[in-house]
Amino acid sequence: MYADKTPSHIRQLIRNGEYNDNTSGLAPGFVQGNLAILPKAWADEFLQFCQLNPKPCPIIGMSGQPGQFMLPELGEDLDIRRDVPRYRIYENGVMTQELNDISEVWRDDLVTFVLGCSFSFEEALLADGLEVRNISEGVNVPMYRTNIECRPAGRFSGTTVVSMRPMKAADAIRAVQICTRFPSVHGAPLHLGDPSLIGIEDINQPDFGDAVTIKEDELPVFWACGVTPQVAIEQAKPSFCITHSPGYMIVTDLPNSRLAIL
Repeated sequence: MYADKTPSHIRQLIRNGEYNDNTSGLAPGFVQGNLAILPKAWADEFLQFCQLNPKPCPIIGMSGQPGQFMLPELGEDLDIRRDVPRYRIYENGVMTQELNDISEVWRDDLVTFVLGCSFSFEEALLADGLEVRNISEGVNVPMYRTNIECRPAGRFSGTTVVSMRPMKAADAIRAVQICTRFPSVHGAPLHLGDPSLIGIEDINQPDFGDAVTIKEDELPVFWACGVTPQVAIEQAKPSFCITHSPGYMIVTDLPNSRLAIL
């Protein structure tokens, strides 16, 4: 019903309150982004954190000045306050509420960061004939906290969050080859196989998103995930911050092909 809609149409549906679900599988061919919005006093340190941790935090866009909420370089009439299906509000590192529109809490000192999302490379996997389980099962991708430490920057530190897609060994190798071409949306997987080696105790209990079926002949394949900044925000405890809800992305007008290394 929604998969064939243009990014602009999807954003309009979200803005009008007609769509508020996760965005996996929407707007094939176009980049989706994770979101982090922080006060100006925290923006430089967060930018450095992203630069030091490009796998989980690849920046694909940011506001040109504090308070700017229209991001024309990412999409026509893209309003970052109203075009994400679900936002999270953090106060002193604690999530206090989820909203479908942040216009009422917007401030003139806020700086927006849009980070690459694994939903973009899912298109390349599908095009090569690989199954993406969260799409075939119609659920949000499973995401997990790990013991993989990020490089700290100022007040920001923490561990990497990963997304997981189960695959047969041969398909996992092909996925590595494909995703290496997309460094702006997390690139190649960080880990294949035993989840306990990266600190995941129960693969059937993701920290974010939904569990998916893992068949007996499949390996869990883990990619760095743009939910990582939310863990860093929990650690840094800025007085106020806004993110997307995991899996509920900003859909941009940027073609995925622009991010690929040919």
